[in-house]
Amino acid sequence: MATRPTGTDRWKALDFGPPSGEAEPDQPVLVEYVSGGRIAVITLNRPHADNAITTEMGARLTEILETIAVRPAVRVAIITGAGERAFSVGSDLRQRRDMTKEDWLRQRQDFDRTLYTLRQLRKPIFAAVNGVAYGGGSEVAQSTDFIIASENATFGQPEAMIGLAAGGGSPALLPRVLPPGKALQMLGMVNEIYPQPELIEAAERIAEKIASNSPTAVQAVKRAVRMGEGEPIEQAIAIMMEAHWRSAVHPDRIEGIGAFNDDRDPTFQDPDY
Repeated sequence: MATRPTGTDRWKALDFGPPSGEAEPDQPVLVEYVSGGRIAVITLNRPHADNAITTEMGARLTEILETIAVRPAVRVAIITGAGERAFSVGSDLRQRRDMTKEDWLRQRQDFDRTLYTLRQLRKPIFAAVNGVAYGGGSEVAQSTDFIIASENATFGQPEAMIGLAAGGGSPALLPRVLPPGKALQMLGMVNEIYPQPELIEAAERIAEKIASNSPTAVQAVKRAVRMGEGEPIEQAIAIMMEAHWRSAVHPDRIEGIGAFNDDRDPTFQDPDY
């Protein structure tokens, strides 16, 4: 298995890079109460890192949501990202690079609490997506009541590229707002239409793209989407989490995150079954 950086174009389509080197802000998440305290504006505040979600950011977001939940004056909340490039690119893969399995799973549990608190908030909350929303960032937006977006907003679920099944809600949430095929496309599978003479060439190109992802993650996501169809949200989330945890302890996760940080193509294992 390769460990030395070799350079690859695999990650360029994601349109985000390493942090700029700026100092971390004092608070990774900000909250401002406006309109006489009736509106809470929550801002994910790591613009130098495209608002990638660290353990500390997740904990602070949970704290803010819990405060909003018990503050009677707040009638509605908005969540957005600092800067002009990104709402959030999801979990900070550079922080995860040196985590032990126990550290990673503990962080995953913390993030589950954050997203559950967001989904269960009784007060209206919506996302103002101001750029890139990938992975967990996209799932934060999906977990709100609705989304408004700037014209440069981009949504994606690239977890399968790094060996993971999406675990922040998208396998349960996307099929409720998108046709199932489109939801699967965002989660690592693709469905498109081509002129007949180009069909086989396009099919092979799409198949290569799917095949380059972790097969364990892709199969787990497909199972979560299919089994969660028609189920209540939290039941569908539970089905998704079973699939996600299986991918979280699979070697493909370590290989995928390592490849991302080393700027190389990953070498994923064949599925166990």
